[in-house]
Amino acid sequence: GDLLPADGVLIQGNDLKIDESALTGESDHVRKSVDKDPMLLSGTHVMEGSGKMVVTAVGVNSQTGIIFTLLGAGGAEEEEKKEKKGG
Repeated sequence: GDLLPADGVLIQGNDLKIDESALTGESDHVRKSVDKDPMLLSGTHVMEGSGKMVVTAVGVNSQTGIIFTLLGAGGAEEEEKKEKKGG
């Protein structure tokens, strides 16, 4: 399935099922619809169906980016900031 590159809200969908195991560890595919559970998260995979979404967050501001930052995976960016401040 296609990898979602950003967080967003589903505005139109057709039998959309998402694999969120990369974020939640849950192996079952999650059914998404405009009325029920419309949030789509970056780093997850579309397994069935199709849809359109409005992007709400990308990069370090997305849920995946926040998790990576909390785990210290964003260390390269922090090092760059320290170097610029320290000269």
